[in-house]
Amino acid sequence: MNLDSQTYESLTANFAWRIPPHYNIGVDVCDKWADGTSRLALIYEDPEGNTTRYTFDELKSLSDRFANALLTSGAQRGDRIGIFLSQSIETAIAHLAAYKAGMVAVPLFALFGVDAIEHRLNDSGAVALITDTAGVQKINEIRSALPTLRNVFNVDIDSDNNDQQAPARSFWQTLNTASADFTPADTAADDPAVIIYTSGTTGKPKGALHGHRVLLGHLPGVELSQQGFPAHATLMWTPADWAWIGGLFDVLLPSWHHGVAVLARRFAKFDGHAAFDLMARHAVSHTFLPPTALKMMRGVERPERWTLALRSVASGGESLGEELIGWGRKALGVTINEFYGQTECNVVVSSCAALFEPRFGAIGRAVPGHHVAIIDADGNELPQGAIGDIAVAAPDPVMFLGYWGNESATREKFRGKFLVTGDLGTRDADGFIRFVGRDDDVITSAGYRIGPASIEDSLLRHPAVSMAAVIGAPDRERTEIVMAFVVLNPGFIGDEALVREIQQHVKTRLAAHEYPREIRFVESLPLTATGKVIRKALRAELVQDVENPAEGIPRTPRLP
Repeated sequence: MNLDSQTYESLTANFAWRIPPHYNIGVDVCDKWADGTSRLALIYEDPEGNTTRYTFDELKSLSDRFANALLTSGAQRGDRIGIFLSQSIETAIAHLAAYKAGMVAVPLFALFGVDAIEHRLNDSGAVALITDTAGVQKINEIRSALPTLRNVFNVDIDSDNNDQQAPARSFWQTLNTASADFTPADTAADDPAVIIYTSGTTGKPKGALHGHRVLLGHLPGVELSQQGFPAHATLMWTPADWAWIGGLFDVLLPSWHHGVAVLARRFAKFDGHAAFDLMARHAVSHTFLPPTALKMMRGVERPERWTLALRSVASGGESLGEELIGWGRKALGVTINEFYGQTECNVVVSSCAALFEPRFGAIGRAVPGHHVAIIDADGNELPQGAIGDIAVAAPDPVMFLGYWGNESATREKFRGKFLVTGDLGTRDADGFIRFVGRDDDVITSAGYRIGPASIEDSLLRHPAVSMAAVIGAPDRERTEIVMAFVVLNPGFIGDEALVREIQQHVKTRLAAHEYPREIRFVESLPLTATGKVIRKALRAELVQDVENPAEGIPRTPRLP
């Protein structure tokens, strides 16, 4: 997106989508750059600081071979392929191979526990999984519960593990022995490409199914939030996992669409010092930093110690506020651009300091090409200043095809021609949209959108728990933390030891970022007549406790 001599108004007025009838993500982001010039695609840095560089030529060869390996292993066009890895060359190869073979990638967060994995693999009907030894160990616990999963590829082993109870194939051996002769599938722009699971705000997590066109739909939002990307771009990085739509479609794939190299380095635990050091050492020019990462970096003393090459920083997930944006200007040398979206319809609102000053309290303006409105309960657009649902008009190329295998939930997501985000907001005379609140129970913690249902389900699997309800509790660093109200079964004592045991249970079986950091044992939960937990009442009780704190209430011990 060229911002020279442009205004936001002119960009919006002159914008037109150009979505070809046939389009393949893998061909677009890899094969078109594999022209024998050894153009740099990826710099991978391992935890010890060792780096390996990969060109687009190499990526094409590797992904062609693995696409053939998937086909010879029995996977067919349209089959779902689980990718249970963090940022790595193998993750990139698996995505490219799945797209080019006409299969559907199912990215899985590397810290997921067995319950989270089991639901997503079974719900999607994945036939193959690419993972590491740690992932294989988790899969071994639930392999008998995954009837469609035929092949597990382990990136850490040199040869196949033929254990009859838990066989795993060597990713690299399988790839290296596969044919290099491959012709990509001729996919339509609307053909399924990827299933990214939501946070499960109501019920279990749902699989948002996107077509190949979703990458093209992301481009205007990425280009706006990154100051006219790919202008002045040499290297892109994010600490966000590529399993999330933010890491995959806001960083990795848009960068490769434009032929910009990506740095792969994800910290096991985010560290502000390490982030500054990494960006300085590699001369990162563009980055997506979630709000919690920015807040942790803000705590680093003397950031001027590092010489940064940043030209743009984008952030999304929660409002940053004037103080954090002011810090970014001093410490990072740029104005942080906020953007807004969700898994089903991402990056539809954004700020862009190159075009207009941020309006504090607002999340930005509609990205050119997207019709974002504030609507009422009947799907009518509301006037300026009125509070209503933030919604996006269909059709829109960044919008999902629907929830995988869940037509009723797909229908419920729409109100007339609008996809309803579930968030409430207002729109002013200049088109700036302000986030007011949400009409569901989603928890925003450290940049993650976390639904209570899966956590409550995991809690109930612990023998001590009779009933459980989960809400978000205000937290200065994370915006919110997961807080659980638990009714115990007879014979159990709600002491600190049990708190830690329950926390560990959820942390290991679900995900490390979803365990309840606070647990309150209660005798009963507020319920509706039909037996649904009234989380609003729990939040009100929490507010009352903050305003009128009782003496002697111990805080829940925190896990490391």
